[in-house]
Amino acid sequence: MARRKTTTSQQGDEAAADVRKKLGKKNKSALAFVGVMGLLTFLAGVALIGWNYVQYQFTIDGPLAEDKVFTVPQGAGASKIASLLKKEGMIDNADMFKLLVRMDEVGSSLKAGEFEIPAKSSMRDIVKVLQEGNAILYPFTAPEGLTSAQIMRAMAKIETLENDNPDIPAEGSLLPETYMTPRGMKRSELVAKMKKAQADVLDELWDGRAKDLPFNTKYEALILASIVEKETGITSERDVVAGVFVNRLKKGIKLQSDPTIIYGETGGEPLGRGIRVSEINRVTDWNTYQMFGLPKTPICNPGKEAIAAVLNPADTPYIYFVADGTGGHVFAKTLSEHNDNVKNWRKIERQRKRAAAAKQQ
Repeated sequence: MARRKTTTSQQGDEAAADVRKKLGKKNKSALAFVGVMGLLTFLAGVALIGWNYVQYQFTIDGPLAEDKVFTVPQGAGASKIASLLKKEGMIDNADMFKLLVRMDEVGSSLKAGEFEIPAKSSMRDIVKVLQEGNAILYPFTAPEGLTSAQIMRAMAKIETLENDNPDIPAEGSLLPETYMTPRGMKRSELVAKMKKAQADVLDELWDGRAKDLPFNTKYEALILASIVEKETGITSERDVVAGVFVNRLKKGIKLQSDPTIIYGETGGEPLGRGIRVSEINRVTDWNTYQMFGLPKTPICNPGKEAIAAVLNPADTPYIYFVADGTGGHVFAKTLSEHNDNVKNWRKIERQRKRAAAAKQQ
């Protein structure tokens, strides 16, 4: 009996040892789990602190003391922009700005041009301005009646445009008006914009043109509009002048427009004097005193009003017109009336010449 008890006691001890062993393993697993969870909680806390710090850096006031214009060059990426901002004292940390751009995935939407950055702007404020703000724009005005070469010379004087040496556009292909351009815009881009604007105007007005016009294409309309543009700058006269030329074309009468003589002689540059008889008699591709119909090309870049006048000219009986000495013109139905008007104009010219000579003495 005693031997059997000993065996039973040993078994109990072994069982207790097994229980303690299992409990030890569970305790170790629990401790390991608690340790892992603690580490994860710590790392999450560190990450949260880091995230909050980064966001704080993005939103705190920047070092800029007063409003300042900032230029983003054409094609500049986030690194270049960040470097320029740091150089100009608008941010303290270029790497932090690049991180912001990367995190918000806005690099491709940052625009080129000049932007006004308000004083104390945060990095996030600056990104918003470069992404959504309106760039500072500079006006370029091409007056009606200039040749394409003259417009390109005027464009060359605009320092905010980038000179990429575009070719001189075809005569008449540019719409004269004021264009707002950002710094760094290429001249070729502005030329393309002006060409599109002229084409759009022609398309817009063409469908509403009058019936039975003595020309069949938009280009022919552009040629006649360029002559009307050079003949008068008075808005109220354009459709009447256009009506005179339309009447002459329908009747097979030469247009006899002085500006076409000048274009054939100088390419549209001012003569600086009166037209000579030899120039009136010289045959060129533009001299409408020596040809019937329209010249070879436009003689300038006409504006929208001149194009509209040609496509819907005044219904007028006039065949002739001449300057009246006030900047406008006097119109006539017959050659006799016209000759009288010309004599009066010549008289005015002589009086002006005498007055000019008297001033010089």
